[in-house]
Amino acid sequence: MDDQAPPNPALLPAGLRDLLPPEAAVEAAGVEAAMAVFASHAYRRVKPPLLEFEDSFLGGSGAAVADQSFRIMDPDSHRMMVLRADMTPQVARIAGTRLAGLPRPLRLSYAGECVRVRSGAPGTDRQVPQAGIELIGADNAAADAEVMLVAAEALSALGLERLSLDLTLPTLVPLLLEDAGFDDPTRHVLSRALDRKDAAAVTQHAGKLAPMLTGLLLAAGPAAPALQALRRAALPQACRNLADRLAEVVALVQAASPSLRLTVDPLEFRGFRYHTGIALTLFAPGRHEELGRGGGYFSADGEPATGITLYADAALRAAAKLPSPKTIYLPFGTTAAEAKSLRGLGFVTLSGLAPIVDVASEAKRLACSHVLCNNGPQELPK
Repeated sequence: MDDQAPPNPALLPAGLRDLLPPEAAVEAAGVEAAMAVFASHAYRRVKPPLLEFEDSFLGGSGAAVADQSFRIMDPDSHRMMVLRADMTPQVARIAGTRLAGLPRPLRLSYAGECVRVRSGAPGTDRQVPQAGIELIGADNAAADAEVMLVAAEALSALGLERLSLDLTLPTLVPLLLEDAGFDDPTRHVLSRALDRKDAAAVTQHAGKLAPMLTGLLLAAGPAAPALQALRRAALPQACRNLADRLAEVVALVQAASPSLRLTVDPLEFRGFRYHTGIALTLFAPGRHEELGRGGGYFSADGEPATGITLYADAALRAAAKLPSPKTIYLPFGTTAAEAKSLRGLGFVTLSGLAPIVDVASEAKRLACSHVLCNNGPQELPK
């Protein structure tokens, strides 16, 4: 006889969880609030599928999330499919195929769940709700600034007013190291040292490039000093173009929204490897959890684009708690007209399904804040 206990039906794989009331409703409302902001700026919604064929999804920018993507065999076509780990490659595919004939720049928005092989940090989820925008077919500072400002407005709609935008140049380090002529092993060592902010290792391995790299490494912080360090640096032309573009974007964002806190880390290159222009990460003050991430990139057919993905769960954790709705218990027999009238006054109505003698006690048992009496709604004692 097998003495092993049956598996707990509530047990889920690591990084996956059930979202229960009221959090599930709050998250859904938050996503739709962000999508409403996107729509108000002419970003039109698309809905990609959860699964795509591996060879199409992992082409172009999708290659950057290959190691984070679950794969399964399609029993119909016997081809490998990918469960999406990020929605940006899907939106880029839609823009380049089904919407290829539409005028550019093309503004698209999206919302949905993504699943990753590994969570970003210990204790975080592998299933991530995303909501985001992509501005496709424009390659200038105005496009970069628009995406940043619309994302900040969307987070403001969730109750996040004080935001920090951390701006980076993911291709600056590879361009600098290539221009300096370092061999592959040295590039690897230097890239690792820069990623770890190890100034001593940079000084040891960077040769004549060491003073500039160390200076830019130490310049990370508020936008103004970091941009000044970039202006002083003797950058090759491709890197100078990136630095000038960054300065223009910062000026546009600050002019439109002076309250946004902008920081710049010139040598940071975290994030998905498909970012080729200015990249950004959104934070709330006092919190280390990313609220969103985005930047410029090129689609599989070479079309320029920029976009940002917001992580709805992280944003709502950082936002102020929303007030609980007023839920009123309606005794059995309450008319549909009365219930509709109360909903028009902002109540959530919970209808009794059978006659109850003590309706107040029943309302409290069901966690209602009010009960409908003969003289109208009555608030229950807490």
